[in-house]
Amino acid sequence: MNVAMLGATRGMGRALARLLAARGARIFLLGRDAQALQKSATDLQLRGASEVGFAVCDLLESACFGPALDAAQAHLGDLDTVILSAGLFAPQEQLEQDLNFSEKMLQANFTGSILFCEQARSRLLARGGGTLCVFSSVAGDRGRKPVVLYGASKAGLSAYLEGLDHRYRAEGLVTVCVKPGFVHTGMTAGLRPPPFAGQPEAVARRVLRAIERGKPVVYAPWIWGLVMAVIRRLPRFVMRRVGF
Repeated sequence: MNVAMLGATRGMGRALARLLAARGARIFLLGRDAQALQKSATDLQLRGASEVGFAVCDLLESACFGPALDAAQAHLGDLDTVILSAGLFAPQEQLEQDLNFSEKMLQANFTGSILFCEQARSRLLARGGGTLCVFSSVAGDRGRKPVVLYGASKAGLSAYLEGLDHRYRAEGLVTVCVKPGFVHTGMTAGLRPPPFAGQPEAVARRVLRAIERGKPVVYAPWIWGLVMAVIRRLPRFVMRRVGF
């Protein structure tokens, strides 16, 4: 695999990058922190990656998306897989009190993510196809009290990815939408975990299987698929009363 990854220096993205490295993949890292990228590149080389490069790319700066993917393509010689696991998060209460951060979160998770995917989509289709794997969230499956703003950003991203799958699968673009539930990462530090909280490494293994099989949607941990199937069917008057 020749993979460009945005968001692979922490959490689930880092765990997935390490799995790919262990399989000898050729990886090009993208992110906003050059020092973290260099550290991650060294780590992946030690873990077996055939080739590792990196370039700075920020989801809040759409002008860098095309050049960053071009750099990945030039370094690897080919680009058959693009993975986006970056994004912003904060609890609903914090987002309501800090509208400046809310704007950044909405920009990164929706507009920035979609524009990055559009740049990736055009490059993958130009070579005859490839895989676009994007981390959305179970928060986008249903409007819920604790994740009003964050959930809205992920709902839009999930809908976009579903549309891509319908429109371009026949042309060779395999879209994989990852919907993590609660996972123990730096993003969720300090939050009270539910009984079925996941670990980044287990999520990464599940995501890699989905990439290999071309599965359009994957819930991770798997139990979140059942949980959200129930939540999507609850009447609205029930959703107004519960805190989930």
